[in-house]
Amino acid sequence: MEKFVHLTSVAAPLMRVNIDTDVIIPSKEIKGVSKTGLSGGMFANWRYSDPVKRVENPDFVLNREPTKHAHILVAGANFGCGSSREHAVWAMAEYGFRAVIAPSFGAIYYSNCIRNGILPVRLPDDQVNALAAWVEADPAKNQITIDLPGQIVTGPPDARYIFEIAPGDKEMLLEGLDPIGVTLKREPQIAAFEAKDRATRPWVYIS
Repeated sequence: MEKFVHLTSVAAPLMRVNIDTDVIIPSKEIKGVSKTGLSGGMFANWRYSDPVKRVENPDFVLNREPTKHAHILVAGANFGCGSSREHAVWAMAEYGFRAVIAPSFGAIYYSNCIRNGILPVRLPDDQVNALAAWVEADPAKNQITIDLPGQIVTGPPDARYIFEIAPGDKEMLLEGLDPIGVTLKREPQIAAFEAKDRATRPWVYIS
């Protein structure tokens, strides 16, 4: 998984509330269990005027320049609500999104983001709205910068927005680790515990 430390990118404002996982990746776009091959179906019902023939809707933000190349999505409250399908995050990661900025997230979607290398940034409504308005004024010029070590989002002049993130989640993103990778970092301690426990309770272990 790619590390997330600093990111400066064009951002795509999608200021709708309650965007659920079925909107992010409709069930009819999920034809397998792989993490790949999903980005084409991301936001399919909004992105295409004809989802079957893949006729692009020119009014949708991800079909316009330069926001079609965005690595940051700015969205309304309760982003990623609904079902627990991890495919929603897989599709966004494959498309190229590295961060989503919103006032709030669906809990499972938020967790899935962390485990797939996407940084979910929670900011107050007024700050998210300010970022979206600033980006919309000139998407090519008005790019957003996210500093994960400092937990700072910058965009409009003289604006520095501080966000909170759990230490464990921050560690995973900074080091590009999934939960298994985090566990393997402690492999020496695990091995030492098992050796000590094997000596103390040998009957527990199968030879």
